[in-house]
Amino acid sequence: MIPSLEQIQASRPGHSLADALNILFEHSPVLISNLSPQLTSILLTLPPLRSYSQLIDVSLNQIGTWDHKMRAQFISGHPRIGENKNLSKLSAKEQGATSTTAAPPPEVLARLAHLNACYEKKYPGLIYITFVNGRTRAAIAEEMEDKLGIVHSLSPDDPIVADIEPIAIGGPGWTSELDRAVVDIGLIAKNRLGALGIE
Repeated sequence: MIPSLEQIQASRPGHSLADALNILFEHSPVLISNLSPQLTSILLTLPPLRSYSQLIDVSLNQIGTWDHKMRAQFISGHPRIGENKNLSKLSAKEQGATSTTAAPPPEVLARLAHLNACYEKKYPGLIYITFVNGRTRAAIAEEMEDKLGIVHSLSPDDPIVADIEPIAIGGPGWTSELDRAVVDIGLIAKNRLGALGIE
């Protein structure tokens, strides 16, 4: 259960705020060590929050001031596309990994695992984040292939990961991909409000 806005704003040590951030954004150490204390200070200077959506916006504005290393740590709190283990309830639902949904074919899961490895070779220090928004894992695999500039396939090992050229950490292409991932995490967080039955 997500803490109420009143609990979040009354939280001096930031425990309720940290709980809310972990639910909205997925747990990562940087949420607790950096974002929660920063927001605790910022919220003291703002009028009372009117919505969780506003909390997400204030959070994303603060995250936007971080260096690329901290932002990469922030996105690493999300599970990789296609993972089924150690998912929060919300991530499991978003990725279609609940017991009420049909499991994707094994070849799609194998392809996603390979594409994750390819992506992480090309973009060192990042994991692929996308707002799934009800799309199938096969559709996400095609999106990842397009992002990587590789042909659509169900091969579990093509292209060879070792053959992928990494791009420079902090360079324009890498930073653009990091920025896109942060934006998608914001979309995921706002979508979670509906799943939680709140605005």
